[in-house]
Amino acid sequence: MRIREQARGSAARNPGIPGGRLRVLVVAESFLPQVNGVTNSVRRVLDHLAAKGHEAVLVAPTGPAKYAGFRVHVVRGARLPFYRDFRIGLETRRRLRKVIREFQPDVVHIASPATLGYQAAKVARELDIPTVAIYQTDLVGFAERYDLPGGVRTMAALTRRIHLQVDRTLAPSTASLRQLELMGIPGLARWPRGVDLEQFGPFRRSEELRKRLAPNGETLIGYIGRLAPEKELELLAHLRPLPGVRLVIVGGGPEEKRLRKLLPGAAFLGVLHGEDLAAAYASLDVFVHTGRHETYCQAAQEALASGVPVVAPRSGGPIDVVEPGAGFLYPPGDADAMLDLVRRLIEDRELHAQTATTAQRSVRDRSWSAVNDLLIRHYREVIAERLMPVGDRGVPLSKEAS
Repeated sequence: MRIREQARGSAARNPGIPGGRLRVLVVAESFLPQVNGVTNSVRRVLDHLAAKGHEAVLVAPTGPAKYAGFRVHVVRGARLPFYRDFRIGLETRRRLRKVIREFQPDVVHIASPATLGYQAAKVARELDIPTVAIYQTDLVGFAERYDLPGGVRTMAALTRRIHLQVDRTLAPSTASLRQLELMGIPGLARWPRGVDLEQFGPFRRSEELRKRLAPNGETLIGYIGRLAPEKELELLAHLRPLPGVRLVIVGGGPEEKRLRKLLPGAAFLGVLHGEDLAAAYASLDVFVHTGRHETYCQAAQEALASGVPVVAPRSGGPIDVVEPGAGFLYPPGDADAMLDLVRRLIEDRELHAQTATTAQRSVRDRSWSAVNDLLIRHYREVIAERLMPVGDRGVPLSKEAS
């Protein structure tokens, strides 16, 4: 009971009014050295909290001792048997309570919750601490793609059980919101992803890289992201018949060996970061995404910022990310439709130029600073709502975030 009172006291010091410094406990299923969408968005959140003068602690199954000046609690984890490069958090509620007792957060931010996130949500609920969960991984689609026995039903139940524990769930796309609404999950709001407009842009185009990848002036068609089964990357093989085209694959994962055999002429550049990653995006002629289970598709957004037309499935995040004129969407899994759209872009130079210009313009208002300012508003709202009488607690004030 004493812990519960301490936690409420901490929240009361910052009752959702502008300007108050917040104490944010961030719980993430994934962090450095893993490179994926969850890690990248958590890094951006921590960077923003540090820049705005807030305090934070990160709990994750991997990571350095500190990040952005904040302490990182590395907890027990285990590798997934079917995806050895990915670890999930396995921690007891007792140890999570200890972390909370020491830090006394005003709000708990749970990034892409699964096993660790569920335990954190339970502890926060027991201690009456406001919670914001970020829906970023489609566990149901993940189980469906990996064909786990009973996996779809189990992951749907887990997703519902987790998000019924939290005060607010932020989903990145309208498709994700619909998916969660159908599960009967309350307290939903849309929170998109930002893009670093200083890192990604047409100015990063590298003629040196293009000469290396396309010595005979080939058109460069690329994919950037994890090389994993749920990405449906075998569809890229259908682009091979296009004349004067070379495929470029950036990233790593369990599918790399199979894809190298499937795409013998492709350039595999491995995992890239920073300016090298930005140059890879901007040096492409067309960016192609193939997976249908993207809750947002940050890679497509970074391609758009780089002035590269995007061809992606009409499913999940890309429906919101790829605006009309910035690229094209095709029916999920339809290799012929994907091929036709890519062919149109590379054969019609005027269409390609128009699409590239629209692509860059479409993301100019999606900076990480603006997106994370909105996240802090959500923090303040759930803190303020927790201090209201139970009957007055209602729908999020920031129902629509974009």
